[in-house]
Amino acid sequence: MTAPASPVGDDTDADRPPRPALLSRAWPVAVRLVLAAGAGLLFHLAFAPRSWWWLAPVAFAVLGVVLHGRRTWGAAGYGLVFGVAFNLVHLVWIQDFLGEEFGPAPWLALTAVLAVFAAAACALFPVVSTLPGAPVWQALVFLLQEAVLLRWPFNGFPWGRVGFSQAEGVYLSLASLGGAPLLGFAVLVTGFGLAQLVVRVIEGGPRPSRRLLAPTLAVVLPVVAGAAVWPTITTEPETGTRTVAVVQGNAPDVGIGLLGHRDTIRTNHFAESARLLEDVRTGAVARPDVVVWPETATDVRGGDPQLDALADAFGVPMLVGALHRDDGSTLTANATLVWEPGTGITGQYTKRELVPFAEYVPLRDIARWFTPFVEDTRDMRWGDEGVALDVAGTRVGTVICYEVAYDYVARENVLAGAELLVTPTNNAWFGPGEMSQQQLAMSRVRAVEHGRAVVVAATSGISAIVAPDGSVSRSTSLYTATSMVADVPLRQQTTLSDRLGAWTEYTLVGAALAAVVVGFVLRSHSKRTTSRADATEGEQHGGGHAAHG
Repeated sequence: MTAPASPVGDDTDADRPPRPALLSRAWPVAVRLVLAAGAGLLFHLAFAPRSWWWLAPVAFAVLGVVLHGRRTWGAAGYGLVFGVAFNLVHLVWIQDFLGEEFGPAPWLALTAVLAVFAAAACALFPVVSTLPGAPVWQALVFLLQEAVLLRWPFNGFPWGRVGFSQAEGVYLSLASLGGAPLLGFAVLVTGFGLAQLVVRVIEGGPRPSRRLLAPTLAVVLPVVAGAAVWPTITTEPETGTRTVAVVQGNAPDVGIGLLGHRDTIRTNHFAESARLLEDVRTGAVARPDVVVWPETATDVRGGDPQLDALADAFGVPMLVGALHRDDGSTLTANATLVWEPGTGITGQYTKRELVPFAEYVPLRDIARWFTPFVEDTRDMRWGDEGVALDVAGTRVGTVICYEVAYDYVARENVLAGAELLVTPTNNAWFGPGEMSQQQLAMSRVRAVEHGRAVVVAATSGISAIVAPDGSVSRSTSLYTATSMVADVPLRQQTTLSDRLGAWTEYTLVGAALAAVVVGFVLRSHSKRTTSRADATEGEQHGGGHAAHG
């Protein structure tokens, strides 16, 4: 019977010495479980609001070592532990949103579902890890589950993607070449390459320089590539600048109770706009070219005389985040409206990625069993195309809140001609935890990915001005009524990431699937070869006994 192939290596030297106890099959399960959970926690710590981006490859290095030598079900089990540990702490803000009324069941259920995706990816590690260049295939397999989560179930839940942990650091520049998928791939290759390096150093064996070369390259090359691309990332304006004012009116920190405070949010934003208008009149701040309100800062049914008066008072266009229903329409849209002085609404972007169970209810009949406010939740109208809104002589692309986690939304707005990206959001639902910082990190990645400044306008914070290199030049605090005025660069040049579009992700997914197929084929061939060898050996032994008899 042959020994199982190492999932992290591609050498099969017959004279290799036995593994030390640290990496043997007898390594206690409890130790592996603790390390798998620790890897998940380390991965979470790589995300905002911390600047510990370098912990992400370390986390996957630990996970890679844990999975070394495991078979399918064992690898799936440790992947499940990793996924639970990561998502449990990364998504704790869901509990802030739902509060005591719902209890922890939705938070725990979502954690479990997402952990199953991680487990499925890790279950494929033994299949691809015997291939040459194992860290590359392991990285691709892990990205495969991210690609599925972008789309399913219920349009997916792409929170916590590997690339979103890299809002700072050496890898971030790679977003300009291939977006969040390539950024995540680079981090994963480094991490699993480091795991293979650690395993081979500990195991020893002949020709160490040769055996350590491949994993060393896997660790080093993504870092070198990220550093090499940084000089191409520029922030200079290409078509001038615009002065943008962001109004953050604030909202109560009451979680899902915010449903009963829509009038309060609207009143707060008019009040903060009045303060900003007075500062403009006194010269305390520069006169803006455009004023931005955050997501769902007000309800608009047809027209709105109060907004007409405010736009006239500023004398410049406004971008108003609103729950908007046209006259005669039965469906409400989560929209960004262009509100021109003296004219009213002249343009609109409608949100294209609605939040399941909040902005629409899938499987409504089943959801009634678990969600007491289903009867009060009406499905909103879906947007159907990317647009670049004409505002103050500028082409503006809008990415509303949850949409920032989806690759295609900002990309299609940029390809439609957007020179600037605006992200209106309403994070007041989610408490003072890390959700707002996590979402801001996504906007920072998108800034580099598309080579555009990003203006984040949040109901209760964090509002921010993000430069095209992902740096934050201005930001606000949570649950504060305030405003800010800043000049932002306008840019038209498209990045390689925009020109390649979704093909970067499709290529990575295709390579992952090909590796899995090849791994299964080679595995099957190896089993058949082993079976034939065992049968031949048995026949020889049987013949020998017969002759002896």
